[in-house]
Amino acid sequence: MEQSLHKLIIQVSLQKFTFIVQHIESKQVLHFVSEGLNQNRTIEDQLHSLFAKHEILASSFEDILVLHDSNLNTFVPTALFDEQALGSYLQYNTKVFSTDFFAFDELTDKNINNVYIPYVQINNFLLDKLGEFTYQNINTALVHYVLDLSTIPKEMEVYAHVQKDHFELIVAQEGNLILFNSFLYNTAQDFIYYLLFVYEQLKLDPETVALKLLSRIDKDDSLFEQAYTYIRHVEILEEQATLAPSLLLHYQVPKQHYILFHL
Repeated sequence: MEQSLHKLIIQVSLQKFTFIVQHIESKQVLHFVSEGLNQNRTIEDQLHSLFAKHEILASSFEDILVLHDSNLNTFVPTALFDEQALGSYLQYNTKVFSTDFFAFDELTDKNINNVYIPYVQINNFLLDKLGEFTYQNINTALVHYVLDLSTIPKEMEVYAHVQKDHFELIVAQEGNLILFNSFLYNTAQDFIYYLLFVYEQLKLDPETVALKLLSRIDKDDSLFEQAYTYIRHVEILEEQATLAPSLLLHYQVPKQHYILFHL
């Protein structure tokens, strides 16, 4: 691969390692891999095996971005942000320890910072294998993407990024972040409970405030049916990833990895 033309984007959690190779100018996705990780084996051993298996990771890239797929994060307005107090922002929604390493992503054009706990051992491994790269929490990319979509004057909009067992809920108004939270769910009833709870807490009218769904959801899903029962305006945002003609992927793949495919 020519170094000046390709970007490597990795999405990694303690359960899964996924990456795409993307043409920088066209944004076309040229290569996609997703592998599960076994929590009974060390993360380093598994990453060693993955790098040996997928030789493309040894290519030269113009840019490398690593997305830490974790909901151990919180958004803080720039006006209230203190870089010396990162742990204090997280202590209300997750258990933090004195040994934890904290990081933050700046969304300067949105006047907010995303404070989170990165996967330090994964970063160290990737630094040894890939050299210099940029990393950020995956919800930084998600919120930035959603806020860029939220352009209707004065209107509140609710976005749900739906995953297999959890979803991120974002409330935006004219490109400004009103609320971000992540919820675990087991059933469609759990899903609608959390949605309606947020609508109630923020005094949003389900008859007028639209809900926009993205990621792994279709109109025949029970989640969609529940949402449409209680919220008048429900829309599924279609994925718009640009795929190379030779890349034969199931249509659900770009939907399930919505953030990765839409950077």
